[in-house]
Amino acid sequence: MAGSPSPELAGLTPEGLAAALRELYRQTDESLRQRFARSLPFQDGLLDRWERARRLGFAEGASIYNSAAVFGDVRVGRQTWVGPNCILDGSAAPLSIGAFCSIAAGVHVYTHDTVLWALSGGACERRSGEVSIGDCVYLGAQSVIGLGTRIGHHCVVAANSFVNRDVDDRTVVGGTPARRIGRVVGEGADVSLCFE
Repeated sequence: MAGSPSPELAGLTPEGLAAALRELYRQTDESLRQRFARSLPFQDGLLDRWERARRLGFAEGASIYNSAAVFGDVRVGRQTWVGPNCILDGSAAPLSIGAFCSIAAGVHVYTHDTVLWALSGGACERRSGEVSIGDCVYLGAQSVIGLGTRIGHHCVVAANSFVNRDVDDRTVVGGTPARRIGRVVGEGADVSLCFE
């Protein structure tokens, strides 16, 4: 029956369960520090990022930290990494992210906003628009991608940027609002950034 405790947990008091969880966290944390020289929050260290991506229907080899939130219609390409504390919001329109992307910690991608709804006291509807992110894209930590934007292939969005318009292929953008600050040159192992 769904929601029933397992036989191992059925006899535990709340204090016993808390102690068991603390011990599980200690063991998990110790293992992560020994194997990978890292210490993660309990949920991110305990749960498998690749298994979660499979359950969400993401493509082969994609991974997503458990602390990342996913809403609505979100499609993620193969080998894409979604870091901790991200928001992928496909609740108002589709959100697609290509293959071999790196979505750094704290990135937020939105397919809607309620700015005019709030300012109008509900007289205006929320705005929505599909978001598309191409292959081989790096979204820097704490960047925000606004509704209705398209980011091309082989692009970089600098940390702490706000993208509210389309970004052409092989472009580096940064700032709030984001503007072009460079370009991506070369292919494969010879790829590099050229700043303006």
